[in-house]
Amino acid sequence: MTNLGVNIDHIATIRNARGEDHPYPYQAAKNAIKYGANSITIHLREDRRHIKDNDLKIISSIKNLPLNLEMAATSRMLKIALKYKPNYVCIVPEKRREITTEGGLNLIKNKKMIKFIINKLNKKKIRTSLFINPSIKDIKLAKNFGANCIEIHTGTISNLVKRNINFKNEFIKVKKCAEFAESLNLEVHAGHGLDYKTTSLLTRIPQISEYNIGHFIIGESIEYGLKNVIKKFKKILKYK
Repeated sequence: MTNLGVNIDHIATIRNARGEDHPYPYQAAKNAIKYGANSITIHLREDRRHIKDNDLKIISSIKNLPLNLEMAATSRMLKIALKYKPNYVCIVPEKRREITTEGGLNLIKNKKMIKFIINKLNKKKIRTSLFINPSIKDIKLAKNFGANCIEIHTGTISNLVKRNINFKNEFIKVKKCAEFAESLNLEVHAGHGLDYKTTSLLTRIPQISEYNIGHFIIGESIEYGLKNVIKKFKKILKYK
């Protein structure tokens, strides 16, 4: 079975634009699960530009709602994760001035802290994923660090597909990395920049067991509705 994780960060972005309460991220989370999503992703950024601490508090308290918390590799974020105990954690890079995540983690530079966080989360039986570039070297490091999963940054291939530029080499790179990760008993996830076309393309790689998609789903839902968009993605993944 291939899982679909829905990132609802941009529900919070819309809410924050008016400094009010509506729309409600927790309601979007509940609806996404009702419409067929397998999990909900939220990124509690250090600058709190979209998801707030109270969103995490409310959403993590909803029964039968699998929650994936994206977070930076910091002691402060580890403390928050251990407090709210999401089902899953994905450690991601974070730059204060970036508009969105620009690439995978620098595993060498942040080796000590990432290993420390993974060890702490593993002891609490929280599945931990590392958001990395499609790199064999990074996959070896992820395994060495004790991660349960890797999430391959798909921004590059997504941009090539959208711009109608030859994506063959990038596809091969992602495919080889997914195969290698599976050989190390690492779960393989994919995320960033995904739309219908790129997701459909990546389903040719059977090792990818989870797709985490946010911006496109929320944007597309404005015109077509969250239920219909999730249904379309689930149909794409069903034909993996």
